[in-house]
Amino acid sequence: MTGPIVTAADEVVLLDDDGTPIGTFDKALVHGPDTPLHLAFSCYLFDEDGRMLLTRRALSKATWPGVWTNACCGHPRPGEDPVAAVARRVRSELGVEARDIRPVLPDFRYRAVDPGGMVEHEHCPVYFAELSGDPRPDPDEVLSWAWVEPAAFLETAEQAPFLLSPWSVLQAEQFRRLGLPAGRGRAPTSAS
Repeated sequence: MTGPIVTAADEVVLLDDDGTPIGTFDKALVHGPDTPLHLAFSCYLFDEDGRMLLTRRALSKATWPGVWTNACCGHPRPGEDPVAAVARRVRSELGVEARDIRPVLPDFRYRAVDPGGMVEHEHCPVYFAELSGDPRPDPDEVLSWAWVEPAAFLETAEQAPFLLSPWSVLQAEQFRRLGLPAGRGRAPTSAS
């Protein structure tokens, strides 16, 4: 008897140290104490007033359960367009449609170990997008959510980083250096 059938929808893209795809791996098994480098993404959503959506990770999440973070994270499927992956994940995790999805930190990469020993090791481009209305999150993904002023998020990342996911703290540091978010949550035309 063989193991479960894994489809592209259940796989993450593995990367070498240069960020070149080298294969795929079962998404349910990729995170552990020796997580290989793989492709992911983070998305920050903004409303018409320039407020930023933060979410609190569900308590059932394998890594950083109950921690506040960006609006949405996920993994592109093998061969999937990154913007399509962001739109898909926002829709499935938050129950809403994202508009004007655009990269702001295309080369973001991090490795972090949660208190239980689980490792996140990701090349994780960061996107900004627009959202009308409030999310209707999947409770298996999101415990709660809040609209915050971007300045409050940046201040929390600096003054109380333990309240946020490690990737959002590192992203906030880069946002601050680049002057993001600028003007109602919009990224400048070039963030590099």
